[in-house]
Amino acid sequence: MFLTRVLGILRLDASVFEDVEADSSATWQAVAVVVLSSAASGLGVGGMFNQRAATFVSAAGLALVSWAAWAVLTQQIGTRLLPERATRAPLGQLLRTIGFAAAPGILQVFGIFPRMTVPVVAITSGWMFAAMVVAVQHALDYAHIGRAIAVCLVAVALSFGVAIVFAMFTATTTTS
Repeated sequence: MFLTRVLGILRLDASVFEDVEADSSATWQAVAVVVLSSAASGLGVGGMFNQRAATFVSAAGLALVSWAAWAVLTQQIGTRLLPERATRAPLGQLLRTIGFAAAPGILQVFGIFPRMTVPVVAITSGWMFAAMVVAVQHALDYAHIGRAIAVCLVAVALSFGVAIVFAMFTATTTTS
């Protein structure tokens, strides 16, 4: 069932997103997808032999926190800023669909091959964004995909904004 769902998500199969959304027992599967995607990214982008185990544990923890934060942010944007009449979004549904939307990130493990890192990350990042859009459309019960794209773009912009502000406050300056 788990592998079938992951493959369906990779195909952006709407019925699989609906299945995951409706199955409250799939939350742990969504956690597994997020952790696998994070580990694959750590291996493929970070290099298998250049990382320590603690780095992978930290990356997995950060991925889980980011996933939960992203789900809450998406829920708020989708239900308060850009709702439709049919929009209702329990957080669990967003956690499951958004977690599974990270499935293309599992393929980032192939970034470990020389000269493949940039193309693999570019392709899988676009693929994950597309999966996120489909996930949001189904979790928020949007009739059209355009509103889901808008929610994802607003969420990305807010996330980058927060990251930039955080980086500005935590950056150390050196004087010569």
